[in-house]
Amino acid sequence: MNLFQAYAQAAVASKFRTRTITGDLYFLSPFPCVSARKIFSFSVILFFAFFMFSCTRSSVGETAAAPSAGDTPFVNVTNTGARPAAILQTGEYPLWFLLNEEGPVHIGAIEDARDASVFVPWPYALHIRFLQKREGGLVMVINRGGFFIITPYENGVTGFAMYLFSGEEFRRYTAGGLVFYDDKPAALLYAETRFSQTVLPQPRQRTWSFNMDANVIFPIDIPVLKFFPGNEGWEADALRYGDDGLIYYRTARRSASPSSVRMFRTNDLTRQGEEISIEVFYNSAPRRAENPHPSLPQLPDGFFYTETEEIGDSVFASWEEQQDYSIGAAGFMIMKK
Repeated sequence: MNLFQAYAQAAVASKFRTRTITGDLYFLSPFPCVSARKIFSFSVILFFAFFMFSCTRSSVGETAAAPSAGDTPFVNVTNTGARPAAILQTGEYPLWFLLNEEGPVHIGAIEDARDASVFVPWPYALHIRFLQKREGGLVMVINRGGFFIITPYENGVTGFAMYLFSGEEFRRYTAGGLVFYDDKPAALLYAETRFSQTVLPQPRQRTWSFNMDANVIFPIDIPVLKFFPGNEGWEADALRYGDDGLIYYRTARRSASPSSVRMFRTNDLTRQGEEISIEVFYNSAPRRAENPHPSLPQLPDGFFYTETEEIGDSVFASWEEQQDYSIGAAGFMIMKK
């Protein structure tokens, strides 16, 4: 079973579960969208009402038994896999999404994104940093956000399922790459220091992955980085595919005197690669098309498309509001081709 077959199986497991709204995302359908914040607030009110009612019953009725040492305060729930954050259907008009700390939020038009404009240097800004198309779906890394997945979905209605896999490490550190090791997605995280005076320790784990067991991330070891151990002062800040299909990575030991920065390329992540010059490293970065897709709607001044991919019968495009080395609002758009 490949990665996206697992996505489809997890989504089909429960028709109602896939419609659970989490964070600030929406279930998109022919019906009006409902904000998850309102649902969450209502749920909190119900919870406290139930809690107060339960306490009252215990005080006037029979005394509740104290839990024994072997009891647990948690209810055991069968894990049925990762849950989609939303299911959406595309049409001839674009669906616009803005990224925030909770994940993607649906907005009515790209012009609405200006209200969220707070420019910060790109290493600290929320934006879609890396994108790879795999087995019919899109695997992305949101800088300061987590893994973000869009994959075709079909369970009585045809559309796309969106998944978000995040954790504290993603929110604290800058994303330096996305590769696949043993067919597992792996994101590189590092502590960015060029735009800040704050001293942040290197992440406890350099590379992170996910699977469809739950909406969580977990560390994964990439053998090629073990040649540059962190306990010897080495920092890895780039691990990505080049336009030739090879994998390029960069490591640095800035605490040494003199400092050392080394760049490599390889087709095998289990072996140390070929050392290359800085020119070869930078020239290997995939080029972005000036006209990424003819059907994309025009963006306002200061906004730019960054990545585009066709997925099923639709086209996906990430966008950013840019100002020098800083990013304001960022998000993505998806619509029928």
